[in-house]
Amino acid sequence: MVLTTIFLLANLSVKSTKSTDPLFYVFAVFSFTSVVSITNALHYWDGVLHYGLLLIMVHRMTAGKPFRSLALVWAGSMIASQIVLITGIVVGKYGKNFLPAFWRNAPSLVLPIWAVAKLFNRPRELSIIPADKVEVEQKKTLLSRPTDLLLTLGLIGSIIFTVFRGFVVLECSLDFCFTYIFQYEPYMKDSVGFPKVTMLVFLFYVLPLLTACVYGLHAPGCTWMLDWTLVLAGAVAQVHIQQPLKLLSTKLLKIIFILDWLLLAVNHSVTAFRCQLC
Repeated sequence: MVLTTIFLLANLSVKSTKSTDPLFYVFAVFSFTSVVSITNALHYWDGVLHYGLLLIMVHRMTAGKPFRSLALVWAGSMIASQIVLITGIVVGKYGKNFLPAFWRNAPSLVLPIWAVAKLFNRPRELSIIPADKVEVEQKKTLLSRPTDLLLTLGLIGSIIFTVFRGFVVLECSLDFCFTYIFQYEPYMKDSVGFPKVTMLVFLFYVLPLLTACVYGLHAPGCTWMLDWTLVLAGAVAQVHIQQPLKLLSTKLLKIIFILDWLLLAVNHSVTAFRCQLC
């Protein structure tokens, strides 16, 4: 009822406008839920960063300015968080204790997916570049593009680490996998289910995107990189910020966590930024 009321209020605020982008209502509703997150759970990521993105997007939308890139980052972050939250609750130790409020998370997953599909169907305004310049750039090898080479190496590192952690949560019988989960990231075996779901999402969904991004950096001209790297950057940054740092009891484990965040979250953000600039 509250969310419906927010939607109706948003509709009244733009009733005099001839045509309103339907994404405006999505952003308005989620602005309210972001405030709820920080007031009732001190949820920093949703209550500060998501809320800030939403306010900026609404402002740019009403001013007639582009907001596509910010919307894709926000949607990627929301989709990743809700997949982990909903699936983790269902398969974890709290799966038998559903309350009606749990189903409020369904719109939080469905609407961002709808927003991504809506944005993907809209043509992106690309910079006009002379054909001869494009041809010259596309003929360059990866070795002659140091920035892309470094990003590629970072993505390959992410791929290797993602595969390894996927094997770890799938209870690989190799000794070093067993040692790793007990000595370095013990929260992966937590019965709540969230850490395991996170690693499986990375293994089965993020991994193919990482591989595609490596190809995109190798072969200049893949325009799909402009959108997908933004979605991926939002998803990866959100998931890694939410990792349970407080469960890492030793200084070494916290250093490993920070290095992991730098390798994965920051690397994907830089890759997305690189694609937007060029």
